[in-house]
Amino acid sequence: MTSNFRHVALIGKYQAPAAGGMADSSRHALEEIAQFLVHLGCQVVLEKETAINTNLTAYTAMDVDTIGAQCDLGLVVGGDGTMLGIGRRLARYGTPLIGINQGRLGFITDIPFDSYQAALTPMLCGEYEEDLRPLMRARVVRGQATVFEALAMNDVVVNRGATSGMVELRVEVGGRLVANQRADGLIIASPTGSTAYALSAGGPMLQPSIPGWVLVPIAPHTLSNRPIVLSDATEVAVEIVSGRDVSANFDMQSLASLLHGDRILVQRSEHSVRFLHPLGWNYFATLRKKLRWNEGGS
Repeated sequence: MTSNFRHVALIGKYQAPAAGGMADSSRHALEEIAQFLVHLGCQVVLEKETAINTNLTAYTAMDVDTIGAQCDLGLVVGGDGTMLGIGRRLARYGTPLIGINQGRLGFITDIPFDSYQAALTPMLCGEYEEDLRPLMRARVVRGQATVFEALAMNDVVVNRGATSGMVELRVEVGGRLVANQRADGLIIASPTGSTAYALSAGGPMLQPSIPGWVLVPIAPHTLSNRPIVLSDATEVAVEIVSGRDVSANFDMQSLASLLHGDRILVQRSEHSVRFLHPLGWNYFATLRKKLRWNEGGS
């Protein structure tokens, strides 16, 4: 059998080195997967920080941009946080990603490590489901200047400070006022992010194929202030009206100490993350498994 993907990058928990037994576990897992890929005829490279943190030196190491320019596939070994970080960075290159789960929930790293060989073998031969997830493009505008810009796959969150009271936020959608909201904060979540912080704040889950976002207030002052599902074709603007120590978070990227009058502008990005899943992959099956719903049959 020969893989359709000739040049495959292995990516682990590259943000920080693992400690002790976790480092050994990650290294052994990556080494095992690399040998499996070589056996299938793939040329394997390691993402540079992954190579450093696991001390694997038998394979060529590349930075993320080089992987995007040269590799046919990214194989992400870890949890959803690992996938979020690398997905944002590789989206502009259109590099497809497969997730092997070594984390806990694994909504987007959906292949269990103990069955990766059975799942990957047909996928590498071209038998897979493709799943495109548009990114969110967010900017913080102060006066006329953009002071921060980021991509997010899950959500954009505006939060009050840890020891301060509520914030007041002016929310506009497509240039039209929605409301001035007093709350602990506000979440703008993509369908991918609807099963993350937005879900714990009482928001609905959005099927990934829906071209929309969900706007979820965090502990609103007015109980009638409920989550709203929006089209992702419109810009959402959130202005800081009042509150102390207000911050904005874009997935794992943060900007602290927002000022009154700052505006967070959120648009659909031109880039999407390309996920590949095993044939027969089903979003609802993922929800049943990860959220432990009563399956009621197969």
